Amino acid sequence: MPVQLGLVGKPNTGKSTFFSAATLTEVKRAPYPFTTIDPNVGVAHVKIRCVCRELGVKDNPRNSICIEGWRFIPVELIDVAGLVPDAWKGRGLGNRFLDHVRRASALVHVIDASGSTDEEGRPVKPGTYDPLRDVEFLERELDMWMFQLLKKDWDKMAKVMDLKKDYEELYSRFSGLEISREAVLAAIEELGLHAKKTVNWSDEDILSLVRLVRKRAKPIVIAANKADVDPAEDNIKRLKEELKGRYIVVPTSAEAELALKKAAKAGLIRYIPGDSDFEVVGKLTRKQEEALEYIREKVLKRYGSTGVQDALDKTVFDALGMIAVYPVENENKFTDHKGNVLPDVYLLPPGSTARDLAYMIHSDLGERFAFAIDAVTKRRLSADEQLKHRMVVKIVLSR
Repeated sequence: MPVQLGLVGKPNTGKSTFFSAATLTEVKRAPYPFTTIDPNVGVAHVKIRCVCRELGVKDNPRNSICIEGWRFIPVELIDVAGLVPDAWKGRGLGNRFLDHVRRASALVHVIDASGSTDEEGRPVKPGTYDPLRDVEFLERELDMWMFQLLKKDWDKMAKVMDLKKDYEELYSRFSGLEISREAVLAAIEELGLHAKKTVNWSDEDILSLVRLVRKRAKPIVIAANKADVDPAEDNIKRLKEELKGRYIVVPTSAEAELALKKAAKAGLIRYIPGDSDFEVVGKLTRKQEEALEYIREKVLKRYGSTGVQDALDKTVFDALGMIAVYPVENENKFTDHKGNVLPDVYLLPPGSTARDLAYMIHSDLGERFAFAIDAVTKRRLSADEQLKHRMVVKIVLSR
């Protein structure tokens, strides 16, 4: 299963533009191990320094893309149905919104950092709406949605749990949200709820549990969009201060990223997603020159990038803490059995072991796993040894 990220936000924040910019691939698409069948799901990429240059090899990727020493790894980006107040009650596309959120491992919340849209997404004068309210609004929607799912038949469920002296019913309810029992149990213990009977849990106890589980199981990165609009700069500084320790805030201009990718695709500029600048390589019209110079001055020089790639990368590698690992069959040439150099790279959760990697590639490899080899250092790895980011690993099977 690929990593799934949910793209959320109220109307008119630039969410659709962010989705388009993130999923527009200007290079030949690799034969990814999954296909998109749902129109609101696209293929985006996260970016790491490829190990090819460190190892002195020319790679030929299969499940990803390498551009000038940068490896782009595919992830699924779910363009979640528009968010409106009281979506948790089923208002607007509330039910679709929440079903999409359930599927996602983490969320990118696109907000209008310029403060030019109110809570319903209606246009207002830039700088007159506080974007911090949108962050609190999403938290409330998610918490109330999860709370109502738990509260359904709560009294009956609580009695069963107390009778059985376990939390299986609760785990089951959370598992429908793609949340593990380990995450739920850790939250119960941290809040001290295990010290009293479940039937005695108050609504505030349940809501506290929901909040803690949601923060850990569905981490959120804030894409502070429309960063090129002047009032956004001060708002972004304030967002970073107010949300420090709670959320990663990334200044973004989805319009700028989309424009740069389209210009690169048309052969007008040389641009790699996430770059701090671009190079003009084609003939531009006066209008195109002005548009690109605006992007350079208002976005790239001000923030260092358009932020779209950065938001995706920070969601996967910082918020989720995932690592990227290259499996190979020949630890000396870094190839698969067909001779492809560094053909694949897999995203794994933090704490993943060599055996976990084997199972991710194929269940048969996991079952026949004997040990692994760090292809760079040639060191033997046990089944339970945790892997590190950008490792190159050979799986050795038992006979």
